[in-house]
Amino acid sequence: MLYQIVSVVGATLVLLAYALSQAGRLKPADLAYGVMNFVGASLLTWVAVVDWRVGFILLESVWAVLSLMPLLRRSALRRTG
Repeated sequence: MLYQIVSVVGATLVLLAYALSQAGRLKPADLAYGVMNFVGASLLTWVAVVDWRVGFILLESVWAVLSLMPLLRRSALRRTG
């Protein structure tokens, strides 16, 4: 049951970020967009690892890393600017 809840929360975060982007309420460069994608994909990665779903491990872990990169870049820009 816990895994189902975690996977629904993760999927909801990723889909909500996408929906808000499509509606023009968030931009991919926005902090909230990146955080929602990273947290959502990380939760889904965890569920995939526990359930040993290799395809989903690959998909969600790459999604999480790609979502994290702009957040790290943003953080680096704040430190230098």
